[in-house]
Amino acid sequence: MIDFSVFDSVPNVYLIKNRVNVKWGGFSMIQATLNSCKEVIESGISFDYVNLLSAQDYPIKSIRRIHQFLEANPGKAFMEFYSIKDVWTEAIPRLEKYHLTDFTFKGNSRIEYILNLLLPKRKLPKGLIPVGRSQWFTITLEHVKYVIDYLNKNTSVISFFKYTWGSDEIVFHTILYNSPYRDSMVNNNLRYIDWSEKKANPKTFTMQDSEVLKKSDKLFARKFNVLVDSKILDYIDSFESLSESTEYFL
Repeated sequence: MIDFSVFDSVPNVYLIKNRVNVKWGGFSMIQATLNSCKEVIESGISFDYVNLLSAQDYPIKSIRRIHQFLEANPGKAFMEFYSIKDVWTEAIPRLEKYHLTDFTFKGNSRIEYILNLLLPKRKLPKGLIPVGRSQWFTITLEHVKYVIDYLNKNTSVISFFKYTWGSDEIVFHTILYNSPYRDSMVNNNLRYIDWSEKKANPKTFTMQDSEVLKKSDKLFARKFNVLVDSKILDYIDSFESLSESTEYFL
């Protein structure tokens, strides 16, 4: 259990109250993100952008340069949105099959197997064209409000994604892609991620990756792990001042 009280004395950090026990690949990941976004909105702070990061992400540009970039690209939604039908085809089974990822009752895998054996392939409701890939995004508060409002009005979409594995890599992307905001989307999540090891998870960066990270034009990078190599974070901090004040929701 994480002791979040350690953040109580950290300025400009707000802890999310409506927390969710997240199951990897389950809709619980989306629910946790939605809960966080709702609390960002309810804070009353006029944020221009909402930036979704994990605990293993780290900025590789200063807050000043990140702000400058976003100010130069107002109203844009930075996320990956590859066509699942034509490009990211390995994600098709996520949508066509039933997945009981968030259910922990005994025999859930067996029931999942039977459901997919007997029932026809699933289809996205509302004629949505599915897109996605990386879950991480940097989008405006206006985009966030639209997604939340859309899901509130279209509960069938929520019901569909509750039985979709890895829906966190699809939901926000698909809703915005099928909305009036499609033209504001930029197929770039602004993260430097190294999949060269061809494993289920991307490479964990160490000092061996220092120069690649320094030369990258991305704003953030992942993944980092202080138990593997903490010196790389100190090295990144030396690029330029990364400690300028900003506000975070955790």
